[in-house]
Amino acid sequence: MNGFEDDKKPKCDGDEYVKPGPKDLQVQLVISLSLGVSAFLAFCILRRRWKSLYAARKRHAEIELPHLPDTLFGWMPALYRITEHQVLACAGLDAYVFLTFFKMSLQLFAVMFFCAAVVLEPINRHFDPGHKRNDTHPSEFSLLREYAPYSDYQRVNLFGNAGENSGDDHGGDDESFNKNMSYLWSYLVFTYVFTGLTLFMLNRYTLKVIGIRQNYLGTQSTITDRTFRLSGIPENLRTENAIKTLVEKLEIGKVESVTLCRNWKEIDELMERRTAILAKLEETWSVYISQKPKLPVGTQANGDGTASGAPEVRSDEEAGESERLLRGGHDMQIDRPRPQARLWYGFLRMQSRKIDGLDYYTERLRLLDEKIIAARKKTYEPANIAFVTMDSIAACQMAIQALIDPGPGQLLTKPAPAPSDVVWRNTYKPWWRRRFQSWTVTIFISILSIIWVGPVAALASTTICTIKAIMPSLAETLKDHEIIRSLIQTGIPTLVVSLLNVAVPYLYDFLSEHQGMISRGDVALSVISKNFFFTFFNIFLIFTVFGAAVAGIQETFRKSLTDSTYIAYTIATKIEELTSFYSCFIMLQGLGLFPFRLLQFGSISLYPINRMGAKTPRDFSQIMQPPMFYYGFYLPTALLVFILCLVYSVLPDGYQVLGLGVVYFVFGYFTYKYQLLYAMDQPQHATGGAWRMICYRVILGLVVFQVTMSGYLALKSAFTVAVLVTPLVIGTVWYSWNFKWQFEPLTKFISLVSIKRGEDEEEGVNEVAILDDEREGGYEEDVDQRSLRRRGSTTVDEAREKGLRFVNPSLVVPLEQPWIYQDPPPPLTEENDSLEFAIGGSEGEYSYGAGPSIRSRRDETRVEGIATRPPGPGSGAASSNSSSSISLGDTHIWRQ
Repeated sequence: MNGFEDDKKPKCDGDEYVKPGPKDLQVQLVISLSLGVSAFLAFCILRRRWKSLYAARKRHAEIELPHLPDTLFGWMPALYRITEHQVLACAGLDAYVFLTFFKMSLQLFAVMFFCAAVVLEPINRHFDPGHKRNDTHPSEFSLLREYAPYSDYQRVNLFGNAGENSGDDHGGDDESFNKNMSYLWSYLVFTYVFTGLTLFMLNRYTLKVIGIRQNYLGTQSTITDRTFRLSGIPENLRTENAIKTLVEKLEIGKVESVTLCRNWKEIDELMERRTAILAKLEETWSVYISQKPKLPVGTQANGDGTASGAPEVRSDEEAGESERLLRGGHDMQIDRPRPQARLWYGFLRMQSRKIDGLDYYTERLRLLDEKIIAARKKTYEPANIAFVTMDSIAACQMAIQALIDPGPGQLLTKPAPAPSDVVWRNTYKPWWRRRFQSWTVTIFISILSIIWVGPVAALASTTICTIKAIMPSLAETLKDHEIIRSLIQTGIPTLVVSLLNVAVPYLYDFLSEHQGMISRGDVALSVISKNFFFTFFNIFLIFTVFGAAVAGIQETFRKSLTDSTYIAYTIATKIEELTSFYSCFIMLQGLGLFPFRLLQFGSISLYPINRMGAKTPRDFSQIMQPPMFYYGFYLPTALLVFILCLVYSVLPDGYQVLGLGVVYFVFGYFTYKYQLLYAMDQPQHATGGAWRMICYRVILGLVVFQVTMSGYLALKSAFTVAVLVTPLVIGTVWYSWNFKWQFEPLTKFISLVSIKRGEDEEEGVNEVAILDDEREGGYEEDVDQRSLRRRGSTTVDEAREKGLRFVNPSLVVPLEQPWIYQDPPPPLTEENDSLEFAIGGSEGEYSYGAGPSIRSRRDETRVEGIATRPPGPGSGAASSNSSSSISLGDTHIWRQ
């Protein structure tokens, strides 16, 4: 199956089957440093000039951020001195949790790197110098040569009849107590040491995150902290009063408000249509006022080109146009060709005509506003979800952590997302439809993961051997050009895998958006889970198991089904082979791509495109907003690097991978620290829920590490040593079960003891805080945490949720007026709900909304209750003398 036992397939041995070696690492190091250093220097230079991009959050944040010097490199020490609790206060709990993972990984792998470099590597060099050979591929062929001292019987049984039955038989004599193989016991010892160290660090930082989370959420008071989500509401309880009465009968507290979700599909669709029409109207206006104006009507030009009897035209087009619109005088009316819009009507919309674009979109917007105002007064059918706001955080937590109804699936309580995070269109969807969407997306992603196997396995099999089978002449040429060979054999697969890690998250984010989840925070956690599955299953597992050849996929599946240990043996066989590849991958991610993320290369490269596409002031305002930081795009890759460092930690050359892992997490920590604090905003508030996902993925990595080591030791015929790894797997699984029951609830809920009452904050003394200090030893974290409970101040989450309430924005949001000039117009209010805003025309000006009401001098013609302006000069097709009826939705506009 791999070119060694089939005479019809190309045989690869010796120099013809060259595995990635030191030259690959050198070439990758040069490429990564070239990319990284250039991007980093560009960032240091541009950071001082493009503050709207690289300090965008500092301009918008409610809490003052620490100042960074404008010198070329002076910002780095200042960024380093920013403490964790400043991160917590300025960026929130999710950012703190994200950076804590990088800090934990940095400390863990620094210790592992020291042990691997000082203890394990000298042992490997002394007892197993063969692992340094780079002239052969560690396939069955090279492994057979490596085990030449063994008897033919041992070699045959070790590799399952020399490759013919590989994976079916892993027998042979036990070499665990052979003096020449005694160094394998050190592998077992350090497998235990590194597992214990990882669990110790995970447990330590979990306790720290839980303590910070409990204190942080317990000392703030937001509407989210006092609200829980109630689902599975029976039909007889689907009223606000019934829900309030039910909850208050539980005697856990007083209900402050109840928001019963209803079928708001009509009003939501109207708001979506209004947003589209508003954008179209603003675009039409931008086209109109960007045209070069002609002379005012009724004036004559002087010899110098200026109009006689008229004031000098101002160079500030925006201010001049505003004054002309407000004055409304005949001498200031600008004669410009008005934009046209094509309207389709008649049977099957087969007929069309051009009409005045400004009038058309203005009228459509006015009609939509009338429908929206009427729709807001309707009563809609209730759904089975409600948001219940209690008078205290303690009452809310008691409701969340209790079972309310004995019926399965009825009156289920969960923590509520922030009001701005609620996906309201999913709150009134039937539960079966949301379940159907969820399963559909899950099945599609599963199928997609299988489809990814082909391309990923093709990348994994990019070797001189496979190139020789396809293009023999190219393979012969590559044998004489070592650098080019390194680029093709390792550089290109590494680059393609990195690009997949960048592109695939966008697809999974799109799919998660359509999975029917209630909150954007849940969507964010779902994206993390999906992208990690892709990176772990496709980039690591498939890349490793199917690394031999694409044609071996079917055979690999067959053997894995018949032999439960085949995958473990295959990973153990291939993992050492891929050391250089994964080293190059981590190197490119850490040294090469992190500076590009700091530079925000994507935003810079897309800015000219967005700038050219921007036409209206609203468009320009949107492209100037800080980019969003999505944890699901960055955390899965970091988790994959974490697992790779664990897997390679004890193996030969493991110090190399660990060293690169330390560099990766150092660069990642400071890159993301800068972006989260200064450059990027976070769209969701998941209250640190990513930490439990991190912990479970770390535990998965430990199991993979232990299984790999067991398989690797078995391949060395040290079966006793391999079996002694089994208790580690059992202990790790037990720790996962223990984590689920002891730690996971504290990552979801707030303990009642942690909730600080208002009177406690005023007195400045809290018995619970004192007990916390005594229990935790009076750590500096506790002192800094108490400083967050300062009088008259708010956390970043309190500032973000100030004034919010649980209500569908489509019901209450002020209707936006067209944004035509630099300053945004005020929204429509009930006092000026006449739905009028300023629109320009050569025959007169209209007003629509707040501001001076400037009417046309001509009489308005009202037909079927809709006001329209009679045609005049400059009104395009509307100036036709014919009379026609044009369908506009369910209304007719008559022009005469």
